[in-house]
Amino acid sequence: MNQHERSEKVKWFQNDRFGLFLHWGLYAVPARGEWVRSVEKMPEEAYLPFFDAFDPADFDPAAWARMAKNAGMRYAVLTAKHHDGFCLFDSALTDFKSTNTPFGRDIVREFLDAFRAEGLKVGLYYSLLDWHHPDYPAYGDRQHPMRENEAYRGRAQNFDRYLDYMHGQVRELLTGYGKIDIMWFDFSYDNMCGETWRATQLIQMARSLQPDLITDNRLEGGGGYQGSLLSAQPSFFSGDFACPEQIIPPQGIVDALGRPVAWEACVTMNENWGYCAHDLNYKPAPLLVRKLVECVSKGGNLLLNVGPDARGNFPEQSVQILEQIGRWMRKNSASIYGCGNAQLPKPEWGWLTKKGNTIYAHILERSIGPIAIPPLGGRIKSMRLVRDGSEIQRIEAFNTTNFPGTTFINFGPGHASYPLPDPIDSVVVIEVEP
Repeated sequence: MNQHERSEKVKWFQNDRFGLFLHWGLYAVPARGEWVRSVEKMPEEAYLPFFDAFDPADFDPAAWARMAKNAGMRYAVLTAKHHDGFCLFDSALTDFKSTNTPFGRDIVREFLDAFRAEGLKVGLYYSLLDWHHPDYPAYGDRQHPMRENEAYRGRAQNFDRYLDYMHGQVRELLTGYGKIDIMWFDFSYDNMCGETWRATQLIQMARSLQPDLITDNRLEGGGGYQGSLLSAQPSFFSGDFACPEQIIPPQGIVDALGRPVAWEACVTMNENWGYCAHDLNYKPAPLLVRKLVECVSKGGNLLLNVGPDARGNFPEQSVQILEQIGRWMRKNSASIYGCGNAQLPKPEWGWLTKKGNTIYAHILERSIGPIAIPPLGGRIKSMRLVRDGSEIQRIEAFNTTNFPGTTFINFGPGHASYPLPDPIDSVVVIEVEP
């Protein structure tokens, strides 16, 4: 796939800008995060009781979809299978799946139906790792829970058999559940990378089954390494977008030739992806709104995670955060959807996003006196506050005459400093003549 073809495929993705990540599985029962098996070097027999306990009576995918939509999210990605190997779908290739738990339901199907019904695009996360499958490397593998367990040293494993299984499950997801918009693979490390996964064959299959599908770059990358997607000649399986994890790139992302690359920052609300009962270190909603704006201003997306609990509920803190983000988005989403990098210097008071000849000034900080709008590359035709459409007038006061060529605005009359209309982010839409 050439750069033009890739750019066309990701247009909807770069228009929608804001998505929901959902990490859910057996690890919600111990409630110590999605890596609990690896971190605690937990043997299989200690993990299997969580399979028998998985019965999320409160699971309501329609409610999940409504919360995502009300928060202003345009797409969502669910963990169809995480590293523990447990499947949230009715795979014919394993018994280790949600339909065999006391819950007995195909969670992937219900998720897809509910989120599509709300008009959201849908994606599925699929782990390339699998700590349950007997043919996935265990002893000596850097990630596996049994990496130091002498009982696993020298065990016979047939990795090709595992790859057949993995490819077969991806085929199931791409043939049995209707149109899938994103396939989110996770992740490559050490020699477990690229063709180790039969990556060319995997992507050939995926594109043949779902021609419009976009994929991330983790068949050869991870949260800290973006793979060949950023090179001058990306591999066949390089993916369609980069996904920096728990960080927002300082300058956005471009390839080796300076060409912009589609990307999304995947970010947790607290410190864990999967439900963790003791992790109350939640990021406040105003910070997350501002980080969404920062991503868009740098040409990227924000994929914000929620880890539902063992009963199928979003944590109350997550619900409150989504509600607060939604209140801001309902007033200001025009400055997010379809917008991108303004290709202008960052102002001291906030960020700029742009759509055509329309520039959105995201003002985060109150000024001393009127607020200076830097040159925007053309004559300013009009300025309005996005949240209510009210006109914003230029300020010409005694203390602005020393700065000819700079436009000053205020949220009140005269030269005094006034409180910002929105303490999170006051957005001014500026129409500029090219």
